[in-house]
Amino acid sequence: MKLILRYLKRYRKLVALAIFIKLLGTLSELSLPYILEHIIDDVVPAGRLGHVLLWGAAMFAAAILCRFLNVGANRLAIDNAHKISYEVRQSLFLKTSHLSGAQFDSFTLPSLISRMTSDSYNVQGAFQRIQTLCVRAPILLFGGIIVALSMDVPLAMILVIMMPLLLAVIIFVSAKGIPLYARVQEKLDTIVRIMRENITGIRVVKALSKESYEKRRYAEANRDMTRSDIRASAIMAIPGPLMQLCLNTGLTMVVLFGASRVNGGLMKPGVILAFLTYFNMISMGVMGMNRIFITLSKASASADRIDAVLQTPTDQDTLPEKEALTPSGDEFIRFEHVDFSYGATGEDLSGFHGESREKALEDISFAVKKGESLGIIGPTGCGKTTIVNLLMHFYEADRGGIFVDGKDVRTYEKDALRRRFGAAFQNDMVFRDTLRENIDFGRHLSEEQIRRAVEDAMAAEFVDSLEEGLQYEASIKGANLSGGQKQRILVARALAAGPEILILDDSSSALDYRTDAAMRRAIAENHGDSTVIMIAQRVSSVMNMSHILVLDNGRCVGYGTHDELLKSCPAYHETYEIQMGAIAG
Repeated sequence: MKLILRYLKRYRKLVALAIFIKLLGTLSELSLPYILEHIIDDVVPAGRLGHVLLWGAAMFAAAILCRFLNVGANRLAIDNAHKISYEVRQSLFLKTSHLSGAQFDSFTLPSLISRMTSDSYNVQGAFQRIQTLCVRAPILLFGGIIVALSMDVPLAMILVIMMPLLLAVIIFVSAKGIPLYARVQEKLDTIVRIMRENITGIRVVKALSKESYEKRRYAEANRDMTRSDIRASAIMAIPGPLMQLCLNTGLTMVVLFGASRVNGGLMKPGVILAFLTYFNMISMGVMGMNRIFITLSKASASADRIDAVLQTPTDQDTLPEKEALTPSGDEFIRFEHVDFSYGATGEDLSGFHGESREKALEDISFAVKKGESLGIIGPTGCGKTTIVNLLMHFYEADRGGIFVDGKDVRTYEKDALRRRFGAAFQNDMVFRDTLRENIDFGRHLSEEQIRRAVEDAMAAEFVDSLEEGLQYEASIKGANLSGGQKQRILVARALAAGPEILILDDSSSALDYRTDAAMRRAIAENHGDSTVIMIAQRVSSVMNMSHILVLDNGRCVGYGTHDELLKSCPAYHETYEIQMGAIAG
């Protein structure tokens, strides 16, 4: 609830205006039965038509004013709720984009998606209810009781006796409902994860005829969430029938007791009619209080999940706790005895402590001078991409030092560090946008920069084949591109800004050998000032690099030039013989 109150405080003037207007509208509504009672018991018996018309006009004006004020307050509340929820989603999106890799892994992508969608929607509903129902329901409830007490105390005591019991039930049930709704949202995370896996992997699912298997897997997760939701909803529904029973019992008692008092001359008939109307208002107030607690129970669970992300410290927030290291050499990029395990650094938000996890990298050391190139090769899962993740400070090393241009990467502002890189990652995204925007990516690059990047990435032929007259303005999306076309667009994006450090993470695996060689030759000729790090499965892709790092199971098993490794590294020599022999064959 701290999140809700924090954002309400930002819009306190608009929220206060909505609450004030709703207050006036509800008070106007409360006045209607009182005016009606006065007309029946005092004005009509006097037999003065002018007074009847006057009070009738007053009652009509109060009804119109009530309607006008309530509609205006509701519209303002809706507008405020949308503004606040917009800010919540923006803050959540911005925070998510600044999470470290370890933090992102701990929250998980499906959970972050559901927090930004389902949870933010629940919070938006709470913002709206707070400004409307949270004003109207208590005023109808307690205001109705106060007015009823002023009209006839004995009759009003029937209502007063029931209220503590009803409120106690609501509060007790709501306290039980908040953790249950939190579990429902966690189950929703699982559904989002399965849906995302099926959407992104639909071709594999269809190719292997696994539609039935995935249907069962989704159905199981869906049933699990449904059971949790039914349990939470069933508990939160308990107050409804109890309140209806109490209110109907009270209504019967009001009619019977009120009729006996009228017969005894202790009260006027108009009072009973007003009481019945107030009783209906009080009933609406009680039911409104029930809806408030249900809404706030859901919103509280969702707000806590959102706030958990917003309150998570970023890498940059924790830098003062780390002492900057000094490199032992003056190379442009340097790793010194680096160890790393996924989940072992920072706070593990999933509750799993990563110290016991297997190391992804162990005692990795290498150095690259400015303008040189480094090839990284090794079997799948050996830690190649992890080196890039650490270099760009997506994750923080468990031990050792990582340096760029003589500075510990932890001492850089993240934007300042990453602006030095151009990267084409293994599973990068081609966005549904124009070709130009996919390459430019909001960096305001010139036409010449984009054109040269396309040519160096060997994508010019593909671009020229696009709809005549559009080319760079043609709309593209990843699903309609071949693997090779997609990779060439990604490489063009990485090259376009002329980066100091160019990272190509298995970015030519879908290219034929001739295109791959031509692209590497163009990069060497036209981007000689860039320090290149290329991750590859093919020896042919890295054999001309200044240095080659050979990894196996997170360890360095070879480091040197191609010729040196052929003599000193059995793993590299074996890979070379297998691949080059296959090509020759």
